[in-house]
Amino acid sequence: MKKKRILLKVGSNTLTKETNNISRGKIEDIANQMAQLHDTCEFIIVSSGAIAVAKQFVKLESKQKDVFVKQALASIGQPHLIRIYQEIFREYGLLTSQCLLSYSDFEKQESKTNIVNTINVLVNNNYIPIINENDTVATDEIKFGDNDKLGALTASLLNADLFIIATNTNGIYTKESIENGTPKTIELVEDFNQLKNQVVNSKSTHGTGGMQSKIDAISVAKQSKIETWIVNGLEDNFIVNAFENKVPFTKIM
Repeated sequence: MKKKRILLKVGSNTLTKETNNISRGKIEDIANQMAQLHDTCEFIIVSSGAIAVAKQFVKLESKQKDVFVKQALASIGQPHLIRIYQEIFREYGLLTSQCLLSYSDFEKQESKTNIVNTINVLVNNNYIPIINENDTVATDEIKFGDNDKLGALTASLLNADLFIIATNTNGIYTKESIENGTPKTIELVEDFNQLKNQVVNSKSTHGTGGMQSKIDAISVAKQSKIETWIVNGLEDNFIVNAFENKVPFTKIM
């Protein structure tokens, strides 16, 4: 039976559980779910968190611009982040690999072909690719963007069946419910233009995105006819619970 290919994008807010430290428990939660779903699903992860890891034990002094300090932190934190993933996933019998990509990689056909071929070999040999933006050279991502778009571009390139964005809300809320202080999840979206009118933009605490960056990512996935879920990654068992419709989340068809 052909496995369902899932691209999971997990941001810094989720990985830190909205604290100042990477949560090993959250990464263990993700590994546990992927082990449960291993027989029917194959996973590719787009993970933020390199800068958050570095900030836990490094304080850089520099007269350079703030963006260069963040790039340096990303360089320090990335190997530590991957090590944490490897250690925890190994405990669940899961193999991981690292891929660093830049948006420019998606502009050249040769690069796109290489990405597809490499990741397909990894997945076919039961490795879970863990992808991050190559922050040390990609200043735009640190200053303006988020891995949401990188996740969507990767999902499209790899013909994913499902794109899951793990965030810190129970999906996308109606604008009216946010204004009233009683957030209500939009559970099913069939008209994307209507969804865009509902979005209240906000920046995340530890990441660089917000709900608008998720709308941009959904737009990319939708062009490739990929279903997208916005799920609360702070909750335990969030992927499995979404599959079983036990929790509120937004599904964009």
